[in-house]
Amino acid sequence: MQFDLFTLVFIALAVFVAWKLRSVLGQKTGHEQPPADIFQKKAPAPPAGGEGNVIRLPGAAANDAGPEQPFRWAGLAAPGSPVATGLDAIAREERGFDAKGFLEGSKAAYEMIVLSFARGDRKALKGLLSKEVFEDFDAAIAERERKGEVAETTFVSMDKAEIVAAELRAKTAMVTVKFSPKLISSVKNKAGELVDGSADTVIDVSETWTFSRPVGARDPNWILVATEAGA
Repeated sequence: MQFDLFTLVFIALAVFVAWKLRSVLGQKTGHEQPPADIFQKKAPAPPAGGEGNVIRLPGAAANDAGPEQPFRWAGLAAPGSPVATGLDAIAREERGFDAKGFLEGSKAAYEMIVLSFARGDRKALKGLLSKEVFEDFDAAIAERERKGEVAETTFVSMDKAEIVAAELRAKTAMVTVKFSPKLISSVKNKAGELVDGSADTVIDVSETWTFSRPVGARDPNWILVATEAGA
């Protein structure tokens, strides 16, 4: 059999490659591990010692923070609104501040203050009002007493209460709530005659009250510092 030069070179190259593979891979002994299943899904191994050679793309840091957290003042204020900004400022200084809990408490305080004012209960009012607001309420009660008038108020329902303003002013939290209750309210003179309101008509009321509390104070109570009717 005759071989031309090209065939001889090809044979020599094949022999060299076979020898090289044998020297690198060794010979089979019957104890080799079976070949890996390339279709088996494996979780990628985490890079040793941290991020390794991971190349971060623009915006990747934000994505690594996990799922977006819900807006903390949902149902109370719109994102980016002055109310939300004010609540954030209060929460930074008062870590236990619970805006929803405050709103529920403010509704209870509204009912208590309105009914205490109608009864002329100065003792109950004093712990709920600022000095200035208490003086105004006290003067109105004193005027009723001077005239011999009797006020009667029935709290029917609280249709709506919403936070309309919030701010941190010199370490004092200020939160303003707009109340929309239903009341039955009347004033009678000494003879029992109706001089104001109605003894049986339910009326819709709209009032805006501002409550305050020093942040970090041990006393958890808020006090009423301002009122505005019909706002």
